[in-house]
Amino acid sequence: MLFPLFDKDCDHVGWIEPGKFIYDTDINCIAFIINNNAWSVESGNWLGPVQGLLCFDTNGKLVFWNPKEKITGTVNAPRPSRQILTAKPPQPAKPSDPVKPAKPKVSKNIWSDLSLFSWLSQ
Repeated sequence: MLFPLFDKDCDHVGWIEPGKFIYDTDINCIAFIINNNAWSVESGNWLGPVQGLLCFDTNGKLVFWNPKEKITGTVNAPRPSRQILTAKPPQPAKPSDPVKPAKPKVSKNIWSDLSLFSWLSQ
């Protein structure tokens, strides 16, 4: 099942298949998840930790979120050993566009300054 991901401004930036893959809004696979860490499909670079429906940058700051997941703050982000994607998944059907959520009431200092493109380019 795919869940929408939103940035700090509550803009829809992609989709997450928990524990497996992250997709852009056009359902192109952009990252894979292994052991609660996201890795770029293109470069193989580590993008940061993933906790449920929350995606963090390599400094442990929150980049993307879903309202079904409670935001608790930043995370410790030790660099894991490199992982390799063996094959891209088949492209899933595109879900309906999600409703824009209300902005979460959390401290501004937990948010990463990275956009989707910047996060993928780490």
